[in-house]
Amino acid sequence: MGASQHDALQVAHILLQADLRGIKTHGLMRLKEYYRLVKLGKIQPRATVQLMHETPSTALLDAGKGFGMVAGKRAMDIAIAKAETAGTGWVAVRNSNHFGIAGAYALMAVPHDMIGITMTNANPLVAPTYSMKPLLGTNPMAFAVPAGEQPPFVADFATAPVARGKLDVLHLLGKSSPVGLLQDEHGNPTVEANILMRNGSIRTLGGHVETGGHKGFCLSAVVDVFSAVLSGANFGPTVIPTLGYLTGDNKSEKDKGIGHFFGAMRVDAFQKKEEFMKQMEHWINEFRKAQPVAGQERIVIPGDPEREHEEKHLKKETIPLMEEVVQEVLAIKEELGVKAAF
Repeated sequence: MGASQHDALQVAHILLQADLRGIKTHGLMRLKEYYRLVKLGKIQPRATVQLMHETPSTALLDAGKGFGMVAGKRAMDIAIAKAETAGTGWVAVRNSNHFGIAGAYALMAVPHDMIGITMTNANPLVAPTYSMKPLLGTNPMAFAVPAGEQPPFVADFATAPVARGKLDVLHLLGKSSPVGLLQDEHGNPTVEANILMRNGSIRTLGGHVETGGHKGFCLSAVVDVFSAVLSGANFGPTVIPTLGYLTGDNKSEKDKGIGHFFGAMRVDAFQKKEEFMKQMEHWINEFRKAQPVAGQERIVIPGDPEREHEEKHLKKETIPLMEEVVQEVLAIKEELGVKAAF
């Protein structure tokens, strides 16, 4: 698509890591979308990431409308380097695009005995509490925590009740959405997985106020502020849509892209590393010992499902792909004249 080999490998690494960890919504399924955005000029494959501002523990990057994975990798590298000397490092990114799974960047901190934190805003698809129209993105956040002899604790989740990619998968499979997650353009509940293509929206995590929907609104709003307002990117309803079925102000002079936020924290900036690891191991062991409800075999620690998917796929040396995704990749290959390995 015109990217350098270095940048192309970084994008490929994040996409394949998603499929490897069983997060199909953010794997090769996204390639078709990226290709469309490159052709439209919304993603600049040869963009240069620029350092705009810096202090001993913070930095601001401008991604130049490039692939979010490229800016994301550099931002997390900087956050980790700053944490090495300052104890913590924080980096905001503006003028960027979709960066794949948030957990991939948070996990970069773990080998350095650091806690990794990642957030990003996104296309406005989520209707805040009482709103009939979508104003926020699904706005994921991720936290990765080293745990000594235990596998890392990894919480990687959208702050909305469902990620847009999961709705795309349901639509591809001809299935309906679970009840309570979506609403149509008039604010009425619906289970149509493709309702976003017809001016519908995702409800906030928790749904109605009575079931905590206002708390879901708070979570999504926090990510929007940290990722977009702090970096100077487009926030909430001002995000220039990158999905073909969304409408909005598409003026290029107003396009500051989406924003990301990255953090790295040395655990020994708070207590001795060995003491922290022991405490974290103890925390995980206590939760693993909890008695599950009837019909469930165990308590699942955040990060367990993705790590188990990764172990299974690596053991088999195979990553299963949906046939529809394979055909999309092959179609792109044909159009670009690229020789494929399958």
